Formats: sequence, C-alpha cells, structure tokens
Amino acid sequence: MNGLGGLNKSSGGLVIGLVQQQLPQVVTPSDLRDQTIKVSRLVGKARRNLSTMDLVVFPEYSLHGLSMDMNPEIMCRIDGPEVAILQTACSDNKIWGCFSIMEFNPLGNPYNTGLIIDDKGKLKLHYRKLHPWVPVEPWEPGNLGIPVCEGPNGSKLALVICHDGMFPEMARECAYKGANVMLRTAGYTAPIRHSWRLTNQANAFCNLMITASVCLSGSDGTFDSMGEGMIVNFDGTSIVEGGGRPDEIITSEVRPDLADEARLNWGVENNIYQFGHRGYVAVKGGANDCPYTFMKDMVAGKYLLPWEEGIVHKDGGAYGFPKPNRLFINEETDRKGD
Repeated sequence: MNGLGGLNKSSGGLVIGLVQQQLPQVVTPSDLRDQTIKVSRLVGKARRNLSTMDLVVFPEYSLHGLSMDMNPEIMCRIDGPEVAILQTACSDNKIWGCFSIMEFNPLGNPYNTGLIIDDKGKLKLHYRKLHPWVPVEPWEPGNLGIPVCEGPNGSKLALVICHDGMFPEMARECAYKGANVMLRTAGYTAPIRHSWRLTNQANAFCNLMITASVCLSGSDGTFDSMGEGMIVNFDGTSIVEGGGRPDEIITSEVRPDLADEARLNWGVENNIYQFGHRGYVAVKGGANDCPYTFMKDMVAGKYLLPWEEGIVHKDGGAYGFPKPNRLFINEETDRKGD
C-alpha cells in the first residue's frame, strides 16, 4: 500500500505528502508575508521531492505560529494576498495543497480556517474549525459545517483541524458526507502524542476511511510542536509515521478506491453502515431509530451533562481571555432555513 513512500505509484493510488513544518514566529504583516512565501517554497520542495505526489498537506498554524495573536493586521482573508500566493504555488507546481490560515472575522474573533486548493490554483474547500482547543484557543467556533470535496485520483477529501479529531462525531460526519480520505492538520505539542496516534487510527477504522494527519514541528523558543506526520489505512493500520524533524515531508501512497470497496463489501466491522442499521440480521433493514440521548438533546438545544454544574472551565479566563457575551450564529443552519 505504501509504494515505498509513493515512489512506485499504482493506477488507483493517491500520493500524499505531510509537511512537518518548522513552528514559525509571526508578529507583523511583514512576518506574515515572509512566512507565506516560505510555505509556498515548501510546496515547490514537495513537488521536487516526489514527482508522483498528488497532495501536499501543511499543519495548522503554518502561517501564524502558536502565539494566539488576534491582531487584525496579521489576519488573512479568503480573497487576500496570502491565499493568492498559496494558489499560485499550487498551480505553478501542479499539485493539490492543504493550508492553514487565521481568517479575519468582522463580527468577532478570527476563525481558524483550513483550505484545500487544487493543482490549477482553484479553491476547492473552505473549512472553519468547529472545535477550537478551549480554553487555550480564542478562535470563533466554525459555522460552515464540514464540507467535502472531490480530490485527485478518486479521493473525496474532508478536512478537520487539530482538536476536531478528538471527537469521533467529527470523523463520522466526514465519512457520512462521503469522504474516503480525512486530513487532520495540527499544532499539537508532545503531551498530546498518545491521544494523537490512537484517535488517528480509531477515526480511520471506525469509518473505513483513510486518515492523513500532520503537526507543526520544532520550537519557537516557547512551544515545542511534535511533527508526527501519520497516515493510517481504512482498517486502522498505520502506513507511515514521521518523527519530529522540522520541514521533513512524510509521504505515502494510499488507495481511496479500496476504502470505497471495503465500504461496499465488508460485513463484519462495517461500522459506519451498521451504526444506522442495528441488528439487520434480526430485523429487516436493521433498526434505524436514534437511541442516543445526547444526539436528541443536542438537536433540541438542551445538551447537558450530568456533572455540568461542577465543571470548572467554561470560558477562557484561565488563559487570560475575557468572558464572552456574544451568542453563536451558525451560517450553515441559517442558509438551510432560507
């Protein structure tokens, strides 16, 4: 399946490169431009590194670093110069790319945003992180749902960001919307290493979906990101794992077509199908009810844990952020209601 890191590409193969990018320090607009140019050059490095590569994936915070600085002068816009540079890098090098920006939000805190750009420089996917890593991160919760796009070589791509991948419901939503490859970009530091590995594997196995995940790497003088690029097959088997060397590109071939085949032909452990068709041996078509209280409560807007009253951290005060007073607006829900 690995094809020697993608050197030997099969006809149904998708070759992915994960850039364990050096953790940057970005303070000024000039820093932001310089860092964007560095990322664009790494796109070129990826293409030179492996001529068979279809998709290069950069970590979360690859343009902004881990400072959590919300200075509007270093926030990006979808139609801004930073995204244009990344689009040009993809078209010039004829490669798909996955990138991270902090997106300006005129109505509140910035969004932590992920983008997928095709090999012609066209924006194919725009995602805003649904689950910021609270209470550490100040970003506005995402309001565009989880989009899925057609990718190269039979892939259907979804993107989640860092903490998103700790929620099994996120990976399930990606798969339910058709993704056979889920990308996960992150800035995680070493204490998350164990959780990173097991969730990358569980997200793949539970959904018969390939996962490709990568963190920033190295130190900015304060934080130490872990690298740990990791590609997992749809059966939960790790295909390739990187270490912590900054700017190393971890590569592998994966087979989206085989993930699609497994979803059709597997009986035992076809969990994403069986989740909505409980006990189909006993009852025709399986039970298709919703026996899960937490799902019903969330839809009704009354999600409440039995221990919720005693929870200590319910805002960002522990990390110096003021208590918010704005309510959340979900653009995806609002659009559906139009």
